[in-house]
Formats: sequence, structure tokens, C-alpha cells
Amino acid sequence: MSRYSLSIMGLDISFKTDATPERVEAARGLLEERYEILSKNAGDLSKEKLLTFLALSLADDYLVNVAELDRLEEKIGEILEKTP
Repeated sequence: MSRYSLSIMGLDISFKTDATPERVEAARGLLEERYEILSKNAGDLSKEKLLTFLALSLADDYLVNVAELDRLEEKIGEILEKTP
């Protein structure tokens, strides 16, 4: 398990994960990008509120993707049932 020390949105964090360095960097990049977009339109919101909105946004994306995956799996199952 690899150990990482990153600065994300001005916060220093350290953690261990089995994820590849490329995955960690992609996740960090996504967070930084989304945080930058939110902060440009946020006015005087605190960092804590911005991070909460970021978490809600990512959770919503996840739930939408899970629902879409479920729909596609169901459709594939229906197609497979029709196949002789």
C-alpha cells in the first residue's frame, strides 16, 4: 500500500491507498477543478461550505452514475434473455 502526502485545496493530507499514482492524481485534479469552479461562483462562502457543496456534487454524480449503470445492466439482462 502506497503512502501519499498531498496539498488539496490548500489542505495538507496524508493517506495510504492501493490506488495507483495516476488514480490519486486524477482524483486530486478533479477535486481541484470542481473546487475552483465552485469558488469562482460562491461569493463569500466559507471553505467548509464550499467543500460541503463539492461533496454533495460528487455524491450526486455518483448516484446518477449508479442509477445509469443499474439501468444499463437491466437492459443488457433483457437483451440476453431474448437471445436464443
